[in-house]
Amino acid sequence: MIPLLIALVLALIACTTTPATIEALPTPSAAGDLDTAAPSAQQSEIPAITVTPFVPKAVIKIASNGPFSGNQAIFGTDMLRGAQLAIQQLAGPLIEQGYQIRLIAYDDRNNLDMALANASEIVADPQMLCAIGHYTSRITIQLSEKYHEAGLALVAPSTTSNVLTDRGYPEINRVIGRSDGQGTAGAQFAKAQGFTSVYIITQKEEYGLKSAENFRIEADHIGLQVLGMLITDMLEDPTLALKRMMAANPDLVYYAGTADRAIAFFEEARAAGYAGGFLGLDDLNNPPMMGLAGPSLVRDGGLYFTILTAPANFYPDAAQFILDFDIHYGTRPLLFATRAYDAAGVCIKAIEVASKAKGGKIPTRAEVVNAIRALKDYKGLTGTYTFNDQGDRTLMQYYVFKVVSVDATNWEQNSIIASYDISPP
Repeated sequence: MIPLLIALVLALIACTTTPATIEALPTPSAAGDLDTAAPSAQQSEIPAITVTPFVPKAVIKIASNGPFSGNQAIFGTDMLRGAQLAIQQLAGPLIEQGYQIRLIAYDDRNNLDMALANASEIVADPQMLCAIGHYTSRITIQLSEKYHEAGLALVAPSTTSNVLTDRGYPEINRVIGRSDGQGTAGAQFAKAQGFTSVYIITQKEEYGLKSAENFRIEADHIGLQVLGMLITDMLEDPTLALKRMMAANPDLVYYAGTADRAIAFFEEARAAGYAGGFLGLDDLNNPPMMGLAGPSLVRDGGLYFTILTAPANFYPDAAQFILDFDIHYGTRPLLFATRAYDAAGVCIKAIEVASKAKGGKIPTRAEVVNAIRALKDYKGLTGTYTFNDQGDRTLMQYYVFKVVSVDATNWEQNSIIASYDISPP
């Protein structure tokens, strides 16, 4: 698969042209127009003046992976655009060293077979020194095996599954928090909000279990009383959990599980007369599903959930990024564009540091891998980044979302009301 060139950014430095190139697949209609930032052929023409052609001493490639077509294209395109802006805005130091920087986008369509085929091409290219992606945890975890085997650095913008970094692969990193850290953040929020007792319900899957256990550990540590903890599965009668919770009479119910199960339980609890608060996981960030619930969920003690990334306007350093994104693409960034920008920034910075460490020579993949883990307080849009030995950020950000309206058409009324920096479990 040969990606199609869609944008060419030229910068003039000391009378030379020094390109940072962005290549991608053909624009899918479902993803919107990826070419909105690209100049037309006429606009791209270099003025008729005599300049010294830029002859790079080497080409450095960075791969951007994601679904740029299909039903997840809107999210993949959002991430690609964030990475594009990072290349345009942050690659200057490498260009000044004489390198040509090329961002090449691979459409995995959120399909494992397509992603594997792309990855085979990526790791076989000796000019490829770093990769960004993928969108879902399922794809990223499987593909990370290939990047590990090839010694190629991967920086994930949106993969939250614990498994990604639990294996300790030196090539694999992420710029977003681990899913299981939600439990610690949730307990800290519950304490700060004034809740004094909690009943924990979790599904048997890893997504809920680890968050529930981390919530319990943190609650014990900070003096939040846990009145009970129930592990349930799809086959069990849901009324059992409801009866036990109602008998305990907690201030707060912490439900660590999927949105469908959590919402159903919350509605049953309200119908049974429960007037306390509800706290769940990021799967509740689902306006269509929440819109099917009744307004009783937000009454009395309220409804909250933890999330692992925030809208771009939440970050103080992202104001210019939002403006640039709108100018280039005619739209505002979604949730993961800022994370993709920072993932690309980590790749660029690590390559720059590794190159400078060997006198400006092109670094090896192993040197880039080591440079990422050696970064200290790299400043991105979403915060500063220092990675631990597993590839997790040493302090990860978690946010608490308060739901005041379950109406999907009024979802903008809901907002982040707290944030926490949590060390990896």
